Amino acid sequence: MTTLFPKRYLNLLLLCLLLPGCTTLSYYSQSIGGHLQLMGQRQPINQLLQDPETPAELKRRLENVQQIRDFASAELGLPENDSYRSYAALNRSAVVWSVVATPAFSTQPKQWCYLVIGCASYRGYFSRQDAEAYAAELRQQGLDVAIESVPAYSTLGWFDDPLPSTIINWSEPRTAGLIFHELAHQQLYVEDDSAFNEAFASLVEEEGIIRWLERRDAEAILQWQNSQRYEQAFIALLLSTREQLQRLYDQSLDDEEKREQKVALFDALQEQYQTLKRDEWGGYSGFDGWFGRELNNAHLASVATYEEWKPVFRQLLTDAGGDFSVFYQRSEALSRLPYAIRVEKMNALREAQAAGQ
Repeated sequence: MTTLFPKRYLNLLLLCLLLPGCTTLSYYSQSIGGHLQLMGQRQPINQLLQDPETPAELKRRLENVQQIRDFASAELGLPENDSYRSYAALNRSAVVWSVVATPAFSTQPKQWCYLVIGCASYRGYFSRQDAEAYAAELRQQGLDVAIESVPAYSTLGWFDDPLPSTIINWSEPRTAGLIFHELAHQQLYVEDDSAFNEAFASLVEEEGIIRWLERRDAEAILQWQNSQRYEQAFIALLLSTREQLQRLYDQSLDDEEKREQKVALFDALQEQYQTLKRDEWGGYSGFDGWFGRELNNAHLASVATYEEWKPVFRQLLTDAGGDFSVFYQRSEALSRLPYAIRVEKMNALREAQAAGQ
């Protein structure tokens, strides 16, 4: 099977050379090389479980991954294939580093267009150094830039994606959530609409985790729900700041005044986080790493991409009586609408949901 990868990728490279305005060959080369290396490091989980040289703790975690993967298809209706049924041991902290960029006075992310998948609001690199170099170019253009570590990704069913070692030591709910999320991208993916794709996958992830934990014990669900309270407050804080920033950027102010108020809003965000952590979370510091850097529009754009349409998908699942097969059908029906009509329809659904609360 691996012998087919180079031929398929070479076809993409040749196509890239023939297309006017195509992203540079060097970018596709690093993407292809990085992906080939990842595929080459795969080992079937079944073989690792039978291998006496496999450490006991790794075996325990891989057995759990197998159960989660079976659950994803049997109970959530996600694709039944060989994705996440193999394991890739990597010597790095992330599989890919994602570059996100926005204008200095906008929260809307820059779009990059690719062969096969269409346009997306990020650009991925298998080398942190390459991501940093490209980010520096974007900053020279006056853009706000964020580099985010990506622990795993989906090839949308083109290949049998492995479970990378970057997540093997995660908690059980987080591991399950990542597998559900990435398989959801294989279930439904819309070209040129990152917000739709990520919100859909995030909703499948959240609901999938709850259903998975319901098979475990009540204590596991309680712990997860407590952790989610922190995350929901964190996300609400970021989205509120993003909304304030966009209102600022929409005003008829000169750039210097916008820049000063922008700095003030990001300073206020840091202060609000510290207050939240101290007064409501009892010192919980799970998001210190996220706040421990110089923040800009691009960091908030990344969050919004995952959250904007999630309430709509949650309502679709509720209206489907919790039946994932019906939910997928209704989500796919939305995805087939032209972009402008789809956005209009989803806005109407979101407003109706808010009015009913």
